[in-house]
Amino acid sequence: MIPAQFDYVRPTTVEEAVQALRDGGDDAKLLAGGQSLLPVLRLRMADPSLIIDLGGIPELRGVREDGNEVVVGAMTSHHDVTRDDILRQHVALIQEATKTVADPQVRHRGTLGGALAHADPAGDLAAPALALEAKFVIAGENGTRTVAAADFFEDYFSTAIGEGELLTEIRFPKYTGWGARYEKFNRVAQAWSIVAVAATIKVDGGTISDARIGLTNMAGTPVRATAVESALVGQSATEDNVRKAAQAAAEGTSPTADADAGTDYREHLARVLTGRAVLAAAG
Repeated sequence: MIPAQFDYVRPTTVEEAVQALRDGGDDAKLLAGGQSLLPVLRLRMADPSLIIDLGGIPELRGVREDGNEVVVGAMTSHHDVTRDDILRQHVALIQEATKTVADPQVRHRGTLGGALAHADPAGDLAAPALALEAKFVIAGENGTRTVAAADFFEDYFSTAIGEGELLTEIRFPKYTGWGARYEKFNRVAQAWSIVAVAATIKVDGGTISDARIGLTNMAGTPVRATAVESALVGQSATEDNVRKAAQAAAEGTSPTADADAGTDYREHLARVLTGRAVLAAAG
């Protein structure tokens, strides 16, 4: 099928994009990389009157340091995220997770901000952002506001981005020297994660001094495995200690059952993948 007719604008500044959103009203849609929106348009599951292409706004792209944070523009492509030296040094987990997204073609077109704003519970970037305690900068008519990752993901495909607003950047605290690993399980290559685990671990002298762990597709939004984090801190980074702590990975989750996996199987995967991710991140 082909999309229904719509008007198209390509603003060059965030202010112009916000104005276009206001003028377009409820029927306006933002186009980032288009990897989620374009298939929906082709199937006519969405029928917007206006498409606002964010690809012409240079300030929404790129990676930079800002004190103790690394700032990533919302329109930075997955491809650029996987190759950025600043992220490799300070926020390795988001880079590790992004390498697993789809295929090279999608990674060249898809964007970090677009994926996070789409908020698919099976998407691979929300759980790392939650584990890393990222902050989301959102622009609207009244200026900008910042939302913590814990408050950003509200429900299935639903975020704190309001009407007439757009995501402009994601700010990550620096995790310099921390190990990182993203473990995902799916039936076929390049498919959505049935379950995945994002882990970044700080090890001092063989002892785990801090841990951040996020779970993908274990609820309608990404989930922090806080029970595992608490169980790991202060423990030596041995396989027995990690496997024991990983048994708490499914606590506080609410996985669904579908054609890919039942609830019990997802809980089992969460425990197994958490053990693998933590061991790899701890070296």
